Amino acid sequence: MALWSELGAILSAFAAQDSFEIRNAMKSDAAWVLGAITAALGGLIVMWVYSKVPLLDRHLERTIMVWSYLAIAFIIFWGVIDRFVFSNQQPWSTTIPPLLFMIMAWFGAAFNVRLRTHLSFAEFRTMMPRRGQLACLCLDGVLWFVFAVIVLVTTTRLTALSASNFQIVLGTDNVMQWWFLITAPLSFLLLVGRVFENLRDDFSNWRSGEPLIKQAIIGGDV
Repeated sequence: MALWSELGAILSAFAAQDSFEIRNAMKSDAAWVLGAITAALGGLIVMWVYSKVPLLDRHLERTIMVWSYLAIAFIIFWGVIDRFVFSNQQPWSTTIPPLLFMIMAWFGAAFNVRLRTHLSFAEFRTMMPRRGQLACLCLDGVLWFVFAVIVLVTTTRLTALSASNFQIVLGTDNVMQWWFLITAPLSFLLLVGRVFENLRDDFSNWRSGEPLIKQAIIGGDV
């Protein structure tokens, strides 16, 4: 009964959109249960959206990565000119780029899970029997899902803490830190969707007799 009441407290806090209530409610162990359910349902929804809108499947994370990188490059480029040509410096020019880099890194992680360009030990796995290959791919999916749940819960707690303390980005007057931090749990929902896509493809290849282990290409297409 305690678990259900804690789950209800978390859901009511999110429904009220009160960062103080969310912060307090997320301290309970029920946050892990809700995090796992949210990751599973969110991943299934993401996979369904990607299947219906191939444009998003191919370009969503990459578009976010590119625009984040361009924004970082522009801020740094202008910061150098501003400092050495006009003897001036924007106070946020050294605080916004790390936050944008965080966004680029997390969404890039989701996309590269789909490409399997993280540590996959493909050379070793190709020498394994077919059942062993499928077992390793399933293990990858389980580990990524557990990792995503951990990040989803902890970064949601951090986001709620930042919002409840009204933390602003250093060097700015009204830019809140939680606007950037909330992209971490969102990106890991996309990551779970990519994990589910990979598992779907793996079982399809298993049934059809197609090769299970393929060479990963950094920057390739999904």
